[in-house]
Amino acid sequence: MKDVSNLGPKGDALACSLCMYAQEEKRRLRDELENVQQKKIFKESKKRTQQRKEPCPADSVESLMAEMPFVDTDIEDEFVMHATSEIKIKKKRKRTTGKEIEEDSERKKKKKKQCQPNYFVSLPITNPEITDSIQAVQDAIIQKDQRLSKAMIRSGSLHVTMLVMHLSNEEEISIAVGALSDSKDFVEDLLKGKIVDLSFQGIDHFRNQVGFVKLAENDHTTILTEIAETMKKIFQGKGILTEEGRAFKPHLTFMKLSKSTQLRKQVKKIDSSLYEDFKSHYFGDEILHRLDLCSMLKKKQPNGYYYCESSIVFGEKHTAEPDDAELVSLSKRLVENAVLKAVQQYLEETQNKSRQTDGSPVKSEEVAASGSKNESDSDNTK
Repeated sequence: MKDVSNLGPKGDALACSLCMYAQEEKRRLRDELENVQQKKIFKESKKRTQQRKEPCPADSVESLMAEMPFVDTDIEDEFVMHATSEIKIKKKRKRTTGKEIEEDSERKKKKKKQCQPNYFVSLPITNPEITDSIQAVQDAIIQKDQRLSKAMIRSGSLHVTMLVMHLSNEEEISIAVGALSDSKDFVEDLLKGKIVDLSFQGIDHFRNQVGFVKLAENDHTTILTEIAETMKKIFQGKGILTEEGRAFKPHLTFMKLSKSTQLRKQVKKIDSSLYEDFKSHYFGDEILHRLDLCSMLKKKQPNGYYYCESSIVFGEKHTAEPDDAELVSLSKRLVENAVLKAVQQYLEETQNKSRQTDGSPVKSEEVAASGSKNESDSDNTK
């Protein structure tokens, strides 16, 4: 290009025009190049789209579906599993978002462990008829499965749990002792001189992990439920941390797998057929006369009963002479219990005779159970 710098002002203007022209031409060429590239990309994309729209053979579709993991899975189950997996992923993400969150999680776990129940209010079982009958059931179960001997509750530890709580230190234990003492007046006002006669009959379980004797549902168990709820309010009013969210279901535990870690590895569930012969068995009656504040962790007493911080006793003021209404009520219950025992004994003897007739041996535990029942009946008639 000819040098235009010597042309003066006209040369400067010409040089400026040439520079602008060159820049404009450069932009035009760049735009054309971009258009060409976009057209090329569009053609390739259109080609791939047409290839995807081509129909697959029917047998090919079926073979693909057969390989899918949910082909034989219920849709509802799949949704539940998916929802659960999402929750697990969220939890995992939460744990791995930072050191602070992990430390917070550890603190929560530690706090939860610290707040686990370690004390409870117990209604002790003191009637020998009940403890002997439970011993007969335990012996019968152990004869069928020796491993379950580790799951049995000692007769001295038998009780009905009224209330569970967590007590962190001696001060809280002292407050709980005071709450138990305060409960006595409220419970006696609730009883109004009535006797709470708890009848134990039949066997049930919790998720095949715990075996327990049931309480017959009647007015007396209703009163017991009211006592438990009243005591819970009194303890909570004192600031005691009690268990929440569970309805009171009185029961008498005689066997549980959680007593032995080694046993839980060997036995996952308790077979209910092991106590089939006792499912409707009558075990006896327990009169409410005492409630104890017991420790789950402190060393038990020599008789097997839990370490007791304090107790309240009912009925001391009514030991002289019961009134007429109380005598009538007591007599009626005694007659009902006697009739029930007689009917059950008759049914058991009939079953034993039919088995002997068929040539099948009579089970030793049934003989022992009927024998203990006959002894208890003869004691009641004295």
